[in-house]
Amino acid sequence: MPTLVVEIHVPLTPDANATEGDVRFPWIETLEEFTEQLEEEGEIFVVEQGDEYEGSYVIVITGGEEQTLLGVANRLASLPGIPTGVVAVLTDDEADELGQGQQVEIS
Repeated sequence: MPTLVVEIHVPLTPDANATEGDVRFPWIETLEEFTEQLEEEGEIFVVEQGDEYEGSYVIVITGGEEQTLLGVANRLASLPGIPTGVVAVLTDDEADELGQGQQVEIS
């Protein structure tokens, strides 16, 4: 039986305040720390973190029901510095590639 997964797609929007030599996407570290903390607390399981797909940074999570996983996506999109345009894709662990499934606009 397939397992529900949620792909969280965050547009790869560079920090508007970044100057030459600065990290262009400082918010990626924020996302990674946030999801790692939730995983350590047992709230979710991070299947994959850090894929680039069609202009987005993608984190794939599982380990909960749809409401829980979409709630994590909403919380993630609300973190300081996260670009707008976050989309969650409801799919399962048998999907052939990223982006296949029901899309839910988050921010």
